[in-house]
Amino acid sequence: MEQDYQALIRRADQADRAAADRLFALLYQELHRLAELHVRRGGTSLTLGTTTLLHEAYLNVAGRENVAFVDRPRFLAYASRAMRGLVIDYARRRRARRRGREFEITLAGDVPASDREVRRAAELEQLGDALDELAGIEPALAELVDLHFFCGFSFGEIAAQRGVSERTVLRDWRKARLLLHHALLDDDAAAPDGSS
Repeated sequence: MEQDYQALIRRADQADRAAADRLFALLYQELHRLAELHVRRGGTSLTLGTTTLLHEAYLNVAGRENVAFVDRPRFLAYASRAMRGLVIDYARRRRARRRGREFEITLAGDVPASDREVRRAAELEQLGDALDELAGIEPALAELVDLHFFCGFSFGEIAAQRGVSERTVLRDWRKARLLLHHALLDDDAAAPDGSS
């Protein structure tokens, strides 16, 4: 089955639209699971639906040029990053609306965000920024976070995919967590009133 993914990924990388669509159909269940995770992490007030997030991420991924996916885990990590970005953008817009910085006509069912939800959206935004910063410094570590934390791959699966020992992956995981922790602390220190 992994060979089928590899062949489809290679064809999709060569702008074969039919291969990209077939790959999406094969990976739909895994992508749907990822979307559910991202929606759950986005908070209880996230009115963005799982299917909507999944389709928006697909449009984001399918619309990119010069993006290569070596294998299924890297494709899922990329799709996860796209979903994370969409959830963060959605939370950012919702937070801005709560603070009165954006005038937007909404449906009656769109309940304003509570203080707790605004804080959670801010934390999600900080995490997204920290991951983007990590991707700029150490792309492999950022991918590791996406694969393990957001995609749910075990350290053993990631080690096998990367052709390294599980111990190496664990060491990289600790390094990624440390760098993210420092980035989040720096972000908190930069906010004079303790908020972002």
